[in-house]
Amino acid sequence: MQSGASPSPEGYLGDHLMWNFGEPSQFLILSFWSLFVIVDPVGAVPTFLAMTPGNTPSERIRMARLASIVTFFVLFLFSLGGQWVIGVFGVGMPAFEIAGGIVLLKVALDMLQARQTAIKETPEEQAEGMNKDDVAITPLAIPMLAGPGAITAVVLLSGQASSLFHRLAIGGNILLVSLITFLILRVAAIRSSIMSAITLKIISRLMGLLLAAIAIQFVLDGIRDATQLW
Repeated sequence: MQSGASPSPEGYLGDHLMWNFGEPSQFLILSFWSLFVIVDPVGAVPTFLAMTPGNTPSERIRMARLASIVTFFVLFLFSLGGQWVIGVFGVGMPAFEIAGGIVLLKVALDMLQARQTAIKETPEEQAEGMNKDDVAITPLAIPMLAGPGAITAVVLLSGQASSLFHRLAIGGNILLVSLITFLILRVAAIRSSIMSAITLKIISRLMGLLLAAIAIQFVLDGIRDATQLW
């Protein structure tokens, strides 16, 4: 038995910094929280209500249902073909992991400040939504829910998928997050008074902290994968 031997840097990183994407349970949890936090249905509630002040609860519920369905199909399609799209432009997964992690980190920092990030929605898009009779597809589904950040997260997770279980986990979690998104928006459409601004900001900050950690992890994975290619 070797006593006093210090672990190698590579072993330390593997044990303490890198999630084990090959472990089914860890991948299942990681993919769910990554998608839920970046889609951020809780953070979409104030804008959703602000864009539909003249609509009845039933109309809001219909828009929430359609937005959730569109969100599912957009993210699911990118989970299947996202890697092919970036491959067409000659971009490797390590580069996309680093760039995608930076994009997610920008979203996370905005969430930590309890403000709507321009990556998900610009003030112009919000103003345009307030003048529309139906905001379900744009801007609610795209880009608020299934925007660049969510698409980036799906492609990153698909790049980490190494088995059929991983791909099924991503598809199942996209469906689950879309369903939870509909339920949250449905509650907001019926009982908007129970979701106070302070509560929403606290939740947004907590989710932003989690997303920041996930974003940094993707950057670290991209750096690790890039160094293995050299």
